[in-house]
Amino acid sequence: MQGRIDRPLRNARLAGVLLLGLLLLTGCATTPRLAESTSQTLPRQAWVEDVPFHAQREYQCGPAALAMTLNHAGVDVPMETLIPQVFIPGREGSVQPEMLATVRRHGRIPFVLNDSFDALLTEIATGHPVVVLQNLSLPAWPMWHYAVAIGYDLDARELMLHSGEEAKRIESFRRFDATWARSDRWAFVALRPGELPSGIGEQRALQAIAAFEQVQGAEATLPAWVAFVERFPHSGMGYFALGNARHATGDLEGASEAFRSAVAQRDDLGVAWLNLGLTLQAQGNIGEARQALERAVALPGHWQAHATAALERLSSGD
Repeated sequence: MQGRIDRPLRNARLAGVLLLGLLLLTGCATTPRLAESTSQTLPRQAWVEDVPFHAQREYQCGPAALAMTLNHAGVDVPMETLIPQVFIPGREGSVQPEMLATVRRHGRIPFVLNDSFDALLTEIATGHPVVVLQNLSLPAWPMWHYAVAIGYDLDARELMLHSGEEAKRIESFRRFDATWARSDRWAFVALRPGELPSGIGEQRALQAIAAFEQVQGAEATLPAWVAFVERFPHSGMGYFALGNARHATGDLEGASEAFRSAVAQRDDLGVAWLNLGLTLQAQGNIGEARQALERAVALPGHWQAHATAALERLSSGD
């Protein structure tokens, strides 16, 4: 009997040490500082309305967070449908790539945010709920948890989250950031094609939209590329991607216009010159098509062989 008691007591002492460690870690954490420009432009309080709450079941915070975010983004999908799509029983949770892949399968674009408190609060102020990944335990014994950030109060320095079994949970910035920092401040928003996060960078946005296009195709992605070049008008790769999407949907005039913009921004983008030449040829503009293909042939890259063959076909009248 004594032996049966000793082991739980040892476990209880261990749990006490872990709890003390957590309290010490939280106590030593500092309140995150916002950039001065962010602090001056953000509203003092903000919250995202109409974010539904789904209480998580055991180890199923991932499906719950996805259901809340997708429902708010206009996708009518129950949590029960999402569980087998993202929940990995052997890991007792959901991994980040599967979370993002599931968002894409449901027709929304997941944008991973910059790892900063500024980016998090800016998206909330814009009206986007943010899925955040926290480690609620020590780094050596992680307890990963997904929650959805839906509001903040700068004066009280508090964040509001749908988390676990608790809707509109209030946490101090300091306490939240202590757990969020252990995931390298990983967070994402799920947006309709054509919407972009407020502070996202060009390369991060480009990668997110391209990954969505691989799953949903050019037609579904077209609004996203239009929004992208409006946000980043000097992106040659953005106009190139827009041209490809327009071409895939049969808009040759729009495609050639986008490819022209691509090479205007990036004169060394040989693949854009190639696609411009092929599109102009399909439109019957042989003179300009030849010039574009000649430019593609002159630029080193994997497209040269294709460009050379296309130019030879054009010259021979095929």
